[in-house]
Amino acid sequence: MQLIIATTNFHKILELKAMIRSKFKEIEIFSLKDFPDYEMPEEIGNTFSEIAEAKALHGARALGFYTIADDSGLVVPSLNGEPGIYSRRYAGENASDKENREKLIQKLKEIKDENRFAYFECALSLCSPDYVVKTISAVSEGHLLLEARGRNGFGYDPLFIKHDYNKTFAELDEDVKNRISHRRKAFDKLTPYLENELLKLISTS
Repeated sequence: MQLIIATTNFHKILELKAMIRSKFKEIEIFSLKDFPDYEMPEEIGNTFSEIAEAKALHGARALGFYTIADDSGLVVPSLNGEPGIYSRRYAGENASDKENREKLIQKLKEIKDENRFAYFECALSLCSPDYVVKTISAVSEGHLLLEARGRNGFGYDPLFIKHDYNKTFAELDEDVKNRISHRRKAFDKLTPYLENELLKLISTS
């Protein structure tokens, strides 16, 4: 089975490759970096799940392989759900991770400590060139800091401390984060569907 991870984000590629390889040694994994001529569509949808599914289905149909797509972000209920689906471009279309974090910190300063609850949500969608196999989502809940800590991770990781931990996602070792993250939870929920598609291919080969 050949599977495309529908992103050019280096960090997401590494995380998802590690997760897939930990359970499926027989899957040959690619990313959109292997298809430089492919043009990603504009994000379509009002939820993480809708956006992930649109990306996966477009990639699968255009490239002719099973495709898995991720859409994820940070949700702060006390900020009416911001940054939400706009997490990547919170401070502007071409904003850096640091600029996005700085905008969030400024808004958080107006909120009491006890109201800085937040969660990361990850939606994963698996599609074949012919149909949507499954789209699921999962969350990691925690709270936010007003200053960045840690050098690992990306995005809002340096501000986010998961419940029951005393380190930000950016301070955790990569293998620890990959065991407890929203992306890992989503992948674990998607695993039976990926396994079923793999078995179907094996049985017809």
